[in-house]
Amino acid sequence: MNEIDLKGFDLNLLVVFDVLMAERSVTRAAERLNRTQSAISHALSRLRERLDDPLLVKSGRRMQATPFALELIEQTRPILRGIQRALSARDPFDPAISRRVFRLGAPDFAVGLFNRLVSALRAEAPGAAIEWTGPRETMLLDVAEGLTDFAIAPATLPVPDGVVASPIGALGWRCFARHDHPSFSRWGRAAWSRWPHLVVRVGDQLAGPVDAAAAVVGIERRIAAWVPNFLAVAPVLAAGDLLATLPALSLAVTGAHYELTAREVPFPLPPIPHVLLWSAARTNDPEVKWLRDKLLPIARDEFALS
Repeated sequence: MNEIDLKGFDLNLLVVFDVLMAERSVTRAAERLNRTQSAISHALSRLRERLDDPLLVKSGRRMQATPFALELIEQTRPILRGIQRALSARDPFDPAISRRVFRLGAPDFAVGLFNRLVSALRAEAPGAAIEWTGPRETMLLDVAEGLTDFAIAPATLPVPDGVVASPIGALGWRCFARHDHPSFSRWGRAAWSRWPHLVVRVGDQLAGPVDAAAAVVGIERRIAAWVPNFLAVAPVLAAGDLLATLPALSLAVTGAHYELTAREVPFPLPPIPHVLLWSAARTNDPEVKWLRDKLLPIARDEFALS
């Protein structure tokens, strides 16, 4: 695709595209934007032509996004939100009438934290919304630039200039398996190293500390399977004979549902300190301060459970 000349590009098309990606329906997008279906279809046709990609393809009752469309919305949605915030009138923040869309970057083990945060917003700011995005390479830069309001990350990550970091606690480790796993009858280092393990692949961030600590005491684990996220761990453990050594918080929500049992890690394994991050330039923004006052106590309470 040739480089786009922004001087001749109608940026309003991206606003239509944003709503279409959310609704996956020309009819519902037209209703949200208070425009005719014909106008929305015409805007989509223009965008397809300019970008040389079908973007959204009819699939049953919903429209299916192309790979390029998914990449495009990932890049443009934070920018559109930032422009919306920049152009908004600087009236005093009133959560009761706010329609602000907040953005939180956090690992998927923070599902319990996110549930509590959504409940707080529904109670005090029913018109506001929050978007949860997973960790990615640009997350800290997005925070610095105000594209992401808050992020939760290990305290060991280098924090870029213009970002404030506030400690929220440390993730302790536990070993998980189905409730009747044979290893638990004689739990210890020998059992831990004898049975196969399940690992969450997050850029090897969490695999390294476990294997390094095990090596110090002269044992190693045999990895039998990897999963892409923490939410996949519980059903896999419940269905087989695998062990998993993970931060305790990672299965706080799903572990009980799948009747998993947790044991202490049978060797020293230091916890991982975490911080809440936000843009220094927006520290005193009323809406950011309001959500920070809600988020910090919830995050610290959740991390205390680990």
